[in-house]
Amino acid sequence: MNLPIEFQLRRRTLLIGTAASAAALRFAQTAQAQTPVSKPAGAEKSAVTMTVNGETKTLELDHRTTLLDALREHLKLTGTKKGCDHGQCGACTVSVNGTRVNSCLSLAVMHEGDEVTTIEGLGTPDNLDPMQQAFVDHDGFQCGYCTPGQICSAKAVIDEIRAGVPSHVTSDLTSPIEMSGPEIRERMSGNICRCGAYSNIVEAITEVAGEQV
Repeated sequence: MNLPIEFQLRRRTLLIGTAASAAALRFAQTAQAQTPVSKPAGAEKSAVTMTVNGETKTLELDHRTTLLDALREHLKLTGTKKGCDHGQCGACTVSVNGTRVNSCLSLAVMHEGDEVTTIEGLGTPDNLDPMQQAFVDHDGFQCGYCTPGQICSAKAVIDEIRAGVPSHVTSDLTSPIEMSGPEIRERMSGNICRCGAYSNIVEAITEVAGEQV
């Protein structure tokens, strides 16, 4: 059957275009395969020395390694928990130079020469830190996943209040800050307990604060 000239031209154009597209795709794939894979930006490593729980540690770390992963994966200090990995739950809280930080949001290479204290550095099963003992006495945990971060934060809360560091609920900035329930709850609000042991946690912190007066 003789096809109209218009259809023959369109069919020929389609075939030529398809062949050209296939050739271009094959060329692009070949060129991509031959291109050397570049190292991701920031993939370099550096030696980082820090004091962790009183011991000097030197680690060879990828620049992208968080302090949390350095502690858990490289030093095997798994007491510090990885919860949200976005700095929202507080399970990864540790102390750095006396200040609490969310270790999932901090790069390990930023802590050259710093002193880091994790839950493992606070006490032992035979000699618990007073805050650890208070959490046990007041049932300040249930599943226990958030507890290491809760305890590290709780110790920092007492220090912050005594140092006169105000919070969002501090009403009088000219007088010593009271170790009150609202102050403690506000300062501990960054530590989430999905089991809901909040009232017991406040009781534990209040007891330790009273004993340390």
